Amino acid sequence: MYRDGARKNVWQDEIRNFSTENDLNEWFDTAIVGGGITGVSTALKLQESGQKCIILEAANIGFGTTGGTTAHLNDFFDTTFAQAIHDFGLENAKLFAESGKEAIQIIENNITKYSISCDFARKPAYLFALDEDQEKKLKDIVTGAAEVGHEMLYVNEISFPIPFREAVLIPEQGHFHPIKYIKALCEAFIQLGGAIEERCICEEHEEHGEYIILTTSKGKIKTKNVVYATHIPPGINLLHFTNAPYRSYAMAFSLKDNHYPRGLGYDLCEPYHYYRIHEFEGENLLIAGGEDHKTGHSDDTGECFSRLENYVREHFQVETTYYSWSSQYYEPIDGLPYIGKLPGTKERIYTATGFRGNGMIFGTLSSQILHDLIVTGESKFEPLFSPLRIKPIVGFTDFVRENVLVAFDYIKDKIFVERIDSLSEIKPGEAKVFRYESEMYALYKEINGTFHLLRSTCPHASCEVRWNSAELSWDCPCHGSRFNVNGKLLTGPSTKPLDKIFPFQKNK
Repeated sequence: MYRDGARKNVWQDEIRNFSTENDLNEWFDTAIVGGGITGVSTALKLQESGQKCIILEAANIGFGTTGGTTAHLNDFFDTTFAQAIHDFGLENAKLFAESGKEAIQIIENNITKYSISCDFARKPAYLFALDEDQEKKLKDIVTGAAEVGHEMLYVNEISFPIPFREAVLIPEQGHFHPIKYIKALCEAFIQLGGAIEERCICEEHEEHGEYIILTTSKGKIKTKNVVYATHIPPGINLLHFTNAPYRSYAMAFSLKDNHYPRGLGYDLCEPYHYYRIHEFEGENLLIAGGEDHKTGHSDDTGECFSRLENYVREHFQVETTYYSWSSQYYEPIDGLPYIGKLPGTKERIYTATGFRGNGMIFGTLSSQILHDLIVTGESKFEPLFSPLRIKPIVGFTDFVRENVLVAFDYIKDKIFVERIDSLSEIKPGEAKVFRYESEMYALYKEINGTFHLLRSTCPHASCEVRWNSAELSWDCPCHGSRFNVNGKLLTGPSTKPLDKIFPFQKNK
Protein backbone atom coordinates (compact mmCIF):
# COMPACT_ATOMS: atom_id res chain seq x y z
CA MET A 1 0.00 0.00 0.00
CA TYR A 2 1.29 3.44 -0.91
CA ARG A 3 0.69 6.37 1.43
CA ASP A 4 1.28 10.11 1.51
CA GLY A 5 4.84 10.10 2.81
CA ALA A 6 8.31 8.82 2.03
CA ARG A 7 8.57 6.76 5.24
CA LYS A 8 7.10 3.30 5.62
CA ASN A 9 4.88 2.53 8.58
CA VAL A 10 3.73 -0.60 10.39
CA TRP A 11 0.48 -0.98 8.41
CA GLN A 12 1.79 -0.78 4.86
CA ASP A 13 2.35 -4.45 4.10
CA GLU A 14 -1.40 -4.69 3.55
CA ILE A 15 -1.50 -4.10 -0.22
CA ARG A 16 -4.39 -4.45 -2.63
CA ASN A 17 -5.89 -2.68 -5.62
CA PHE A 18 -9.60 -2.19 -5.02
CA SER A 19 -10.70 -0.53 -8.25
CA THR A 20 -13.69 -2.31 -9.76
CA GLU A 21 -14.78 -2.33 -13.40
CA ASN A 22 -16.91 0.79 -13.45
CA ASP A 23 -19.08 2.59 -15.96
CA LEU A 24 -18.69 6.17 -14.76
CA ASN A 25 -21.58 7.20 -16.98
CA GLU A 26 -23.97 5.34 -14.67
CA TRP A 27 -26.23 7.19 -12.23
CA PHE A 28 -25.12 7.01 -8.59
CA ASP A 29 -27.16 7.80 -5.52
CA THR A 30 -24.07 8.97 -3.65
CA ALA A 31 -20.46 9.55 -4.70
CA ILE A 32 -18.03 9.42 -1.80
CA VAL A 33 -14.78 11.28 -2.44
CA GLY A 34 -11.96 9.80 -0.34
CA GLY A 35 -10.95 6.23 0.48
CA GLY A 36 -10.02 6.45 4.15
CA ILE A 37 -12.02 5.26 7.14
CA THR A 38 -14.57 8.09 6.77
CA GLY A 39 -15.29 7.49 3.10
CA VAL A 40 -15.23 3.69 3.19
CA SER A 41 -17.39 3.44 6.34
CA THR A 42 -19.92 5.91 4.93
CA ALA A 43 -20.08 4.19 1.56
CA LEU A 44 -20.71 0.81 3.16
CA LYS A 45 -23.41 2.20 5.45
CA LEU A 46 -25.25 3.79 2.51
CA GLN A 47 -24.85 0.71 0.32
CA GLU A 48 -26.33 -1.41 3.10
CA SER A 49 -29.40 0.86 2.95
CA GLY A 50 -29.93 0.08 -0.72
CA GLN A 51 -28.15 3.03 -2.31
CA LYS A 52 -25.89 2.69 -5.34
CA CYS A 53 -22.59 4.26 -4.28
CA ILE A 54 -19.12 4.83 -5.68
CA ILE A 55 -15.92 5.63 -3.80
CA LEU A 56 -13.57 7.95 -5.71
CA GLU A 57 -10.02 7.86 -4.33
CA ALA A 58 -7.24 10.07 -5.71
CA ALA A 59 -4.52 7.51 -4.97
CA ASN A 60 -5.25 4.15 -3.31
CA ILE A 61 -7.45 3.03 -0.44
CA GLY A 62 -5.83 4.02 2.87
CA PHE A 63 -3.36 6.41 1.20
CA GLY A 64 -3.96 9.34 3.56
CA THR A 65 -4.33 9.73 7.31
CA THR A 66 -6.06 6.37 7.82
CA GLY A 67 -2.86 4.75 6.60
CA GLY A 68 -0.83 6.89 8.99
CA THR A 69 -2.85 6.69 12.19
CA THR A 70 -1.69 4.94 15.37
CA ALA A 71 -5.25 3.53 15.52
CA HIS A 72 -6.26 4.27 19.10
CA LEU A 73 -9.99 3.84 19.72
CA ASN A 74 -11.10 6.15 22.52
CA ASP A 75 -14.46 7.36 23.76
CA PHE A 76 -12.71 10.34 25.40
CA PHE A 77 -11.22 13.03 23.21
CA ASP A 78 -8.56 15.68 22.70
CA THR A 79 -11.34 18.17 23.49
CA THR A 80 -12.14 17.31 27.10
CA PHE A 81 -15.65 16.93 28.46
CA ALA A 82 -14.93 19.83 30.82
CA GLN A 83 -14.18 22.06 27.84
CA ALA A 84 -17.26 20.81 26.01
CA ILE A 85 -19.46 21.60 29.04
CA HIS A 86 -17.99 25.09 29.27
CA ASP A 87 -18.40 25.84 25.55
CA PHE A 88 -21.53 23.91 24.56
CA GLY A 89 -23.44 23.15 27.75
CA LEU A 90 -23.94 19.98 29.78
CA GLU A 91 -26.52 18.30 27.54
CA ASN A 92 -24.39 18.75 24.43
CA ALA A 93 -21.35 17.50 26.34
CA LYS A 94 -23.30 14.35 27.27
CA LEU A 95 -24.13 13.86 23.60
CA PHE A 96 -20.45 14.36 22.80
CA ALA A 97 -19.59 11.58 25.27
CA GLU A 98 -22.25 9.33 23.75
CA SER A 99 -20.75 9.82 20.28
CA GLY A 100 -17.49 8.10 21.19
CA LYS A 101 -19.18 5.06 22.65
CA GLU A 102 -21.42 4.80 19.60
CA ALA A 103 -18.44 4.96 17.22
CA ILE A 104 -16.59 2.10 18.91
CA GLN A 105 -19.80 0.09 18.90
CA ILE A 106 -20.16 0.66 15.13
CA ILE A 107 -16.63 -0.72 14.65
CA GLU A 108 -17.39 -3.74 16.81
CA ASN A 109 -20.67 -4.34 14.97
CA ASN A 110 -18.89 -4.22 11.60
CA ILE A 111 -16.21 -6.62 12.83
CA THR A 112 -18.86 -9.08 13.99
CA LYS A 113 -21.17 -8.69 10.99
CA TYR A 114 -18.43 -9.16 8.37
CA SER A 115 -16.12 -11.49 10.39
CA ILE A 116 -13.25 -9.03 10.14
CA SER A 117 -9.82 -10.03 11.41
CA CYS A 118 -8.16 -6.69 12.20
CA ASP A 119 -6.41 -7.21 15.56
CA PHE A 120 -9.21 -5.40 17.41
CA ALA A 121 -8.88 -5.50 21.20
CA ARG A 122 -10.46 -3.73 24.13
CA LYS A 123 -7.83 -2.24 26.44
CA PRO A 124 -7.79 0.06 29.46
CA ALA A 125 -6.39 3.53 28.85
CA TYR A 126 -4.29 5.55 31.30
CA LEU A 127 -4.09 9.32 31.50
CA PHE A 128 -1.18 10.43 33.65
CA ALA A 129 0.06 13.77 34.96
CA LEU A 130 3.82 14.35 35.12
CA ASP A 131 3.93 17.66 36.97
CA GLU A 132 1.79 20.03 39.03
CA ASP A 133 0.24 21.82 36.05
CA GLN A 134 -0.72 18.50 34.50
CA GLU A 135 -2.26 17.42 37.81
CA LYS A 136 -4.63 20.39 37.64
CA LYS A 137 -5.46 19.56 34.05
CA LEU A 138 -6.13 15.92 34.97
CA LYS A 139 -8.44 16.98 37.81
CA ASP A 140 -10.48 19.11 35.39
CA ILE A 141 -10.66 16.20 32.93
CA VAL A 142 -11.94 13.80 35.61
CA THR A 143 -14.44 16.32 36.96
CA GLY A 144 -15.85 16.95 33.48
CA ALA A 145 -16.03 13.21 32.76
CA ALA A 146 -18.01 12.64 35.96
CA GLU A 147 -20.53 15.31 34.94
CA VAL A 148 -21.27 13.56 31.64
CA GLY A 149 -21.27 10.09 33.19
CA HIS A 150 -17.98 8.90 31.72
CA GLU A 151 -15.99 6.56 33.95
CA MET A 152 -12.46 7.58 34.97
CA LEU A 153 -10.86 5.98 38.03
CA TYR A 154 -7.84 7.27 39.97
CA VAL A 155 -5.14 4.59 40.25
CA ASN A 156 -1.81 4.27 42.05
CA GLU A 157 -0.05 2.27 39.33
CA ILE A 158 0.21 2.38 35.55
CA SER A 159 1.76 -0.12 33.14
CA PHE A 160 4.20 2.45 31.75
CA PRO A 161 7.74 2.99 33.10
CA ILE A 162 7.19 6.75 33.31
CA PRO A 163 7.35 8.67 36.61
CA PHE A 164 3.96 10.27 37.28
CA ARG A 165 2.24 12.26 40.00
CA GLU A 166 -1.36 11.19 39.41
CA ALA A 167 -3.11 8.89 36.96
CA VAL A 168 -6.56 7.66 36.00
CA LEU A 169 -7.72 4.46 34.34
CA ILE A 170 -10.40 4.60 31.65
CA PRO A 171 -11.87 1.14 30.97
CA GLU A 172 -13.08 -0.35 27.69
CA GLN A 173 -10.98 1.58 25.20
CA GLY A 174 -9.35 -0.18 22.26
CA HIS A 175 -7.12 -0.40 19.20
CA PHE A 176 -7.05 -2.21 15.85
CA HIS A 177 -5.23 -2.53 12.53
CA PRO A 178 -6.78 0.28 10.47
CA ILE A 179 -5.88 -1.03 7.00
CA LYS A 180 -7.04 -4.59 7.67
CA TYR A 181 -10.30 -3.07 8.90
CA ILE A 182 -11.02 -0.77 5.95
CA LYS A 183 -9.89 -3.44 3.48
CA ALA A 184 -12.59 -5.72 4.87
CA LEU A 185 -15.13 -2.89 4.67
CA CYS A 186 -14.18 -2.38 1.00
CA GLU A 187 -14.68 -6.08 0.30
CA ALA A 188 -18.12 -5.98 1.94
CA PHE A 189 -18.99 -2.81 0.01
CA ILE A 190 -18.06 -4.43 -3.31
CA GLN A 191 -20.02 -7.58 -2.43
CA LEU A 192 -23.09 -5.40 -1.93
CA GLY A 193 -22.66 -3.90 -5.40
CA GLY A 194 -20.59 -0.83 -4.53
CA ALA A 195 -18.05 0.64 -6.96
CA ILE A 196 -14.52 1.87 -6.21
CA GLU A 197 -12.45 3.99 -8.57
CA GLU A 198 -8.86 4.54 -7.43
CA ARG A 199 -6.37 7.04 -8.93
CA CYS A 200 -9.32 9.33 -9.69
CA ILE A 201 -8.99 12.98 -8.63
CA CYS A 202 -12.21 14.95 -8.14
CA GLU A 203 -11.55 18.43 -9.46
CA GLU A 204 -14.85 20.26 -8.94
CA HIS A 205 -18.61 19.86 -8.60
CA GLU A 206 -21.61 21.56 -10.19
CA GLU A 207 -25.05 21.54 -8.59
CA HIS A 208 -27.98 21.11 -11.01
CA GLY A 209 -31.35 20.96 -9.27
CA GLU A 210 -31.89 17.26 -8.56
CA TYR A 211 -28.37 16.07 -9.34
CA ILE A 212 -24.68 16.97 -9.08
CA ILE A 213 -21.98 16.67 -11.73
CA LEU A 214 -18.52 15.76 -10.44
CA THR A 215 -15.65 16.57 -12.77
CA THR A 216 -12.86 14.06 -12.23
CA SER A 217 -9.57 13.13 -13.86
CA LYS A 218 -11.44 10.21 -15.45
CA GLY A 219 -14.46 12.12 -16.70
CA LYS A 220 -17.74 13.46 -15.38
CA ILE A 221 -19.94 11.57 -12.90
CA LYS A 222 -23.62 12.21 -12.28
CA THR A 223 -24.88 11.65 -8.73
CA LYS A 224 -27.67 12.70 -6.40
CA ASN A 225 -25.42 13.25 -3.35
CA VAL A 226 -21.73 13.90 -2.77
CA VAL A 227 -19.73 13.23 0.38
CA TYR A 228 -16.28 14.84 0.66
CA ALA A 229 -14.40 12.47 2.96
CA THR A 230 -11.10 14.05 1.97
CA HIS A 231 -9.93 15.21 5.41
CA ILE A 232 -10.68 18.80 4.37
CA PRO A 233 -12.96 19.59 1.39
CA PRO A 234 -11.48 20.94 -1.86
CA GLY A 235 -12.08 24.45 -3.16
CA ILE A 236 -12.12 27.59 -1.02
CA ASN A 237 -14.64 27.12 1.75
CA LEU A 238 -15.51 28.45 5.22
CA LEU A 239 -14.04 25.25 6.68
CA HIS A 240 -10.58 26.23 5.47
CA PHE A 241 -10.73 29.17 7.88
CA THR A 242 -12.11 27.19 10.83
CA ASN A 243 -9.64 24.29 10.65
CA ALA A 244 -5.85 24.29 10.86
CA PRO A 245 -3.57 21.47 9.55
CA TYR A 246 -1.21 19.77 12.00
CA ARG A 247 1.32 16.96 11.72
CA SER A 248 1.91 14.23 14.27
CA TYR A 249 4.83 11.80 14.48
CA ALA A 250 4.89 8.09 15.31
CA MET A 251 7.53 5.41 15.76
CA ALA A 252 7.50 1.67 16.44
CA PHE A 253 10.10 0.01 18.69
CA SER A 254 11.01 -3.40 20.06
CA LEU A 255 11.98 -3.47 23.74
CA LYS A 256 14.93 -5.29 25.31
CA ASP A 257 13.17 -6.27 28.54
CA ASN A 258 9.92 -7.36 26.86
CA HIS A 259 8.00 -5.20 29.35
CA TYR A 260 5.35 -3.96 26.98
CA PRO A 261 2.57 -1.86 28.54
CA ARG A 262 -0.77 -3.65 28.83
CA GLY A 263 -2.98 -0.67 27.97
CA LEU A 264 -3.08 2.58 26.09
CA GLY A 265 -1.18 5.52 27.56
CA TYR A 266 -1.34 9.32 27.31
CA ASP A 267 0.54 11.99 29.20
CA LEU A 268 -0.71 15.58 29.41
CA CYS A 269 2.32 17.36 27.99
CA GLU A 270 1.97 20.00 25.26
CA PRO A 271 2.08 18.33 22.79
CA TYR A 272 1.22 15.09 24.53
CA HIS A 273 2.80 11.65 23.99
CA TYR A 274 0.74 8.53 23.44
CA TYR A 275 1.51 4.81 23.47
CA ARG A 276 0.12 1.41 22.54
CA ILE A 277 1.45 -1.99 21.52
CA HIS A 278 0.76 -3.95 18.36
CA GLU A 279 1.72 -7.48 17.41
CA PHE A 280 3.54 -7.53 14.08
CA GLU A 281 4.79 -10.77 12.52
CA GLY A 282 4.47 -12.54 15.87
CA GLU A 283 6.40 -9.91 17.84
CA ASN A 284 5.15 -7.04 19.96
CA LEU A 285 6.08 -3.50 19.01
CA LEU A 286 5.64 -0.37 21.10
CA ILE A 287 4.05 2.38 19.02
CA ALA A 288 4.66 5.86 20.39
CA GLY A 289 3.46 9.19 19.01
CA GLY A 290 3.76 12.91 19.66
CA GLU A 291 5.75 16.04 18.76
CA ASP A 292 2.76 17.56 16.92
CA HIS A 293 3.10 20.93 15.20
CA LYS A 294 1.27 23.02 12.66
CA THR A 295 1.96 21.83 9.11
CA GLY A 296 4.83 23.71 7.51
CA HIS A 297 5.97 25.18 10.83
CA SER A 298 8.99 23.03 11.65
CA ASP A 299 12.34 24.02 10.21
CA ASP A 300 13.56 20.43 10.42
CA THR A 301 10.86 17.77 10.63
CA GLY A 302 13.56 15.12 11.07
CA GLU A 303 14.25 16.64 14.48
CA CYS A 304 10.68 15.81 15.50
CA PHE A 305 11.48 12.12 15.10
CA SER A 306 14.74 12.57 17.00
CA ARG A 307 12.97 14.25 19.92
CA LEU A 308 10.29 11.56 20.01
CA GLU A 309 12.83 8.74 19.92
CA ASN A 310 14.98 10.35 22.60
CA TYR A 311 11.95 10.81 24.84
CA VAL A 312 10.90 7.17 24.45
CA ARG A 313 14.45 5.95 25.10
CA GLU A 314 14.52 7.92 28.37
CA HIS A 315 11.70 5.77 29.75
CA PHE A 316 11.69 2.46 27.86
CA GLN A 317 14.41 -0.13 27.25
CA VAL A 318 14.42 0.32 23.48
CA GLU A 319 16.13 -2.38 21.46
CA THR A 320 15.40 -1.49 17.81
CA THR A 321 13.54 1.29 16.01
CA TYR A 322 11.62 -0.43 13.22
CA TYR A 323 9.34 2.25 11.77
CA SER A 324 8.93 6.01 11.83
CA TRP A 325 6.23 8.01 10.04
CA SER A 326 4.12 11.13 10.29
CA SER A 327 0.54 11.96 9.49
CA GLN A 328 -1.77 14.95 9.19
CA TYR A 329 -4.93 15.98 10.99
CA TYR A 330 -7.03 19.14 11.31
CA GLU A 331 -7.71 21.17 14.45
CA PRO A 332 -11.18 22.82 14.55
CA ILE A 333 -11.32 26.24 16.18
CA ASP A 334 -14.05 25.32 18.67
CA GLY A 335 -12.79 21.81 19.46
CA LEU A 336 -15.57 19.77 17.82
CA PRO A 337 -15.53 18.08 14.40
CA TYR A 338 -17.56 19.34 11.45
CA ILE A 339 -19.81 16.58 10.09
CA GLY A 340 -22.76 17.35 7.84
CA LYS A 341 -23.75 19.67 4.99
CA LEU A 342 -20.89 21.52 3.32
CA PRO A 343 -21.19 25.30 3.89
CA GLY A 344 -21.91 27.30 0.75
CA THR A 345 -23.63 24.46 -1.08
CA LYS A 346 -27.23 23.40 -1.47
CA GLU A 347 -28.84 20.41 0.19
CA ARG A 348 -26.94 17.34 -1.00
CA ILE A 349 -23.20 17.94 -0.58
CA TYR A 350 -21.73 16.73 2.71
CA THR A 351 -18.35 16.68 4.43
CA ALA A 352 -16.54 15.53 7.56
CA THR A 353 -13.41 17.21 8.93
CA GLY A 354 -11.79 18.68 12.04
CA PHE A 355 -11.28 15.38 13.86
CA ARG A 356 -8.21 16.50 15.89
CA GLY A 357 -6.35 13.36 17.03
CA ASN A 358 -9.51 11.23 17.10
CA GLY A 359 -9.82 10.36 13.42
CA MET A 360 -10.72 6.68 13.75
CA ILE A 361 -13.61 7.55 16.07
CA PHE A 362 -15.02 10.57 14.26
CA GLY A 363 -14.40 9.02 10.84
CA THR A 364 -16.51 6.07 11.95
CA LEU A 365 -19.16 8.25 13.59
CA SER A 366 -19.39 10.28 10.38
CA SER A 367 -20.66 7.20 8.56
CA GLN A 368 -23.71 7.06 10.83
CA ILE A 369 -24.35 10.81 10.81
CA LEU A 370 -23.99 11.19 7.04
CA HIS A 371 -26.06 8.06 6.40
CA ASP A 372 -28.86 9.42 8.58
CA LEU A 373 -28.76 12.87 6.95
CA ILE A 374 -28.82 11.42 3.42
CA VAL A 375 -31.37 8.65 4.02
CA THR A 376 -33.70 10.16 6.65
CA GLY A 377 -32.84 13.86 6.57
CA GLU A 378 -31.86 14.12 10.22
CA SER A 379 -29.38 12.94 12.84
CA LYS A 380 -29.36 13.38 16.59
CA PHE A 381 -25.75 14.54 16.31
CA GLU A 382 -26.39 17.09 13.54
CA PRO A 383 -26.82 20.24 15.71
CA LEU A 384 -23.66 19.49 17.70
CA PHE A 385 -21.36 18.68 14.78
CA SER A 386 -22.92 20.66 11.94
CA PRO A 387 -20.40 22.50 9.73
CA LEU A 388 -23.00 25.26 9.57
CA ARG A 389 -22.97 25.90 13.32
CA ILE A 390 -22.21 29.45 14.36
CA LYS A 391 -20.53 29.98 17.72
CA PRO A 392 -19.24 33.57 17.67
CA ILE A 393 -17.62 33.31 21.10
CA VAL A 394 -16.44 29.70 21.28
CA GLY A 395 -13.13 29.41 19.42
CA PHE A 396 -13.12 33.06 18.37
CA THR A 397 -9.62 33.71 19.71
CA ASP A 398 -8.31 30.60 17.95
CA PHE A 399 -10.14 31.65 14.77
CA VAL A 400 -8.41 35.02 14.79
CA ARG A 401 -5.01 33.58 15.69
CA GLU A 402 -5.05 30.86 13.03
CA ASN A 403 -6.20 33.15 10.24
CA VAL A 404 -3.74 35.89 11.19
CA LEU A 405 -1.07 33.18 11.03
CA VAL A 406 -2.26 32.09 7.57
CA ALA A 407 -2.14 35.69 6.38
CA PHE A 408 1.29 36.17 7.94
CA ASP A 409 2.62 33.00 6.31
CA TYR A 410 1.22 34.11 2.96
CA ILE A 411 2.81 37.56 3.11
CA LYS A 412 6.09 36.56 4.76
CA ASP A 413 6.79 33.80 2.27
CA LYS A 414 6.08 36.14 -0.64
CA ILE A 415 8.20 39.03 0.62
CA PHE A 416 11.06 37.49 2.58
CA VAL A 417 11.77 34.47 0.44
CA GLU A 418 15.43 33.73 -0.17
CA ARG A 419 17.06 34.67 -3.45
CA ILE A 420 19.74 32.55 -5.08
CA ASP A 421 22.02 33.36 -7.98
CA SER A 422 23.27 29.88 -8.83
CA LEU A 423 22.10 26.29 -8.48
CA SER A 424 25.52 25.50 -7.05
CA GLU A 425 24.33 27.13 -3.83
CA ILE A 426 22.01 24.11 -3.25
CA LYS A 427 23.74 21.20 -1.52
CA PRO A 428 22.90 17.52 -2.18
CA GLY A 429 19.86 16.49 -0.13
CA GLU A 430 18.88 20.14 0.36
CA ALA A 431 15.68 21.92 -0.63
CA LYS A 432 14.82 25.62 -0.86
CA VAL A 433 12.00 27.92 -1.83
CA PHE A 434 13.59 30.88 -3.59
CA ARG A 435 12.95 33.83 -5.84
CA TYR A 436 14.64 34.13 -9.21
CA GLU A 437 13.90 36.98 -11.60
CA SER A 438 10.61 37.80 -9.80
CA GLU A 439 9.33 34.21 -9.92
CA MET A 440 8.99 31.82 -6.92
CA TYR A 441 10.38 28.29 -7.14
CA ALA A 442 10.74 25.16 -5.02
CA LEU A 443 13.96 23.27 -5.66
CA TYR A 444 15.10 19.92 -4.28
CA LYS A 445 18.51 18.40 -5.05
CA GLU A 446 18.90 14.66 -4.67
CA ILE A 447 22.10 13.12 -3.31
CA ASN A 448 22.99 12.00 -6.85
CA GLY A 449 22.82 15.59 -8.11
CA THR A 450 19.40 15.45 -9.78
CA PHE A 451 17.44 18.68 -9.37
CA HIS A 452 13.65 18.86 -9.13
CA LEU A 453 12.39 22.35 -9.93
CA LEU A 454 8.76 23.39 -9.35
CA ARG A 455 6.69 26.50 -9.05
CA SER A 456 6.35 26.90 -5.29
CA THR A 457 2.86 28.41 -5.23
CA CYS A 458 0.15 26.05 -3.98
CA PRO A 459 -2.70 25.93 -6.53
CA HIS A 460 -5.31 25.93 -3.76
CA ALA A 461 -4.98 29.45 -2.34
CA SER A 462 -1.62 30.69 -3.69
CA CYS A 463 0.41 30.23 -0.49
CA GLU A 464 4.05 29.19 -0.83
CA VAL A 465 4.93 25.61 0.10
CA ARG A 466 7.63 24.65 2.62
CA TRP A 467 9.98 21.68 2.66
CA ASN A 468 9.27 18.65 4.86
CA SER A 469 12.65 16.96 5.16
CA ALA A 470 11.33 13.89 7.01
CA GLU A 471 8.74 12.93 4.39
CA LEU A 472 10.49 14.49 1.35
CA SER A 473 7.43 16.56 0.51
CA TRP A 474 6.42 20.15 -0.10
CA ASP A 475 3.78 21.16 2.48
CA CYS A 476 1.48 24.17 2.37
CA PRO A 477 1.40 25.93 5.77
CA CYS A 478 -1.93 27.64 5.06
CA HIS A 479 -4.39 24.79 4.47
CA GLY A 480 -2.33 21.60 4.44
CA SER A 481 -1.99 20.60 0.78
CA ARG A 482 1.09 18.43 0.22
CA PHE A 483 3.13 17.49 -2.87
CA ASN A 484 6.02 15.13 -3.61
CA VAL A 485 9.40 16.19 -5.01
CA ASN A 486 8.01 16.04 -8.55
CA GLY A 487 5.04 18.23 -7.65
CA LYS A 488 2.52 15.37 -7.63
CA LEU A 489 -0.43 16.00 -5.33
CA LEU A 490 -0.28 13.94 -2.12
CA THR A 491 -3.10 15.47 -0.08
CA GLY A 492 -5.69 18.21 -0.61
CA PRO A 493 -7.44 20.57 -0.42
CA SER A 494 -5.62 21.36 -3.67
CA THR A 495 -6.89 19.29 -6.59
CA LYS A 496 -3.94 20.16 -8.82
CA PRO A 497 -0.19 19.44 -8.64
CA LEU A 498 2.55 22.02 -8.35
CA ASP A 499 3.67 23.24 -11.74
CA LYS A 500 6.72 21.21 -12.74
CA ILE A 501 9.54 23.03 -14.49
CA PHE A 502 11.71 19.95 -14.98
CA PRO A 503 13.93 17.43 -13.22
CA PHE A 504 17.47 17.54 -14.52
CA GLN A 505 20.96 16.42 -13.57
CA LYS A 506 23.61 19.07 -13.42
CA ASN A 507 26.71 18.27 -15.43
CA LYS A 508 29.66 17.41 -13.24
